[in-house]
Amino acid sequence: MDGPDPRSDAPLTGHPLTPSPRELGEFIREQRRLGRLSLRKLSELSGISNPYLSQIERGLRRPSAEILQQIARALSLSVELLYVRAGILEPSSAERSLTDHIRHDPWLDDEQKRALIHIYESFRASHLDEESEADRRRWA
Repeated sequence: MDGPDPRSDAPLTGHPLTPSPRELGEFIREQRRLGRLSLRKLSELSGISNPYLSQIERGLRRPSAEILQQIARALSLSVELLYVRAGILEPSSAERSLTDHIRHDPWLDDEQKRALIHIYESFRASHLDEESEADRRRWA
């Protein structure tokens, strides 16, 4: 396989099949800021070192699936959302369609687009968490 494994935390040199590490880092930074968390607070909540989180946000490192889980939990996001953003999972066509429509709406400014996408993803994460909890109860 050419390029770094998208599930590893090795330094990045680029991989043609996965989203840009910078895009993932910018998304994580945006979610942290929307949650009004400092980098230090996110570090505390996630159990990930401050310098390592900074490298992720700047697109210098590709976090592993486990690290993405810790970040998702600390930011109250669904881990599936971060997996999609990291290129580990494929987005559903409905999710891709709605977020694409929001991103390309000429009547919304960038801040409004970010807010709408954040709200939508939060509702989806909440729904996925409820489904997971129901599944756990069903199999317990």
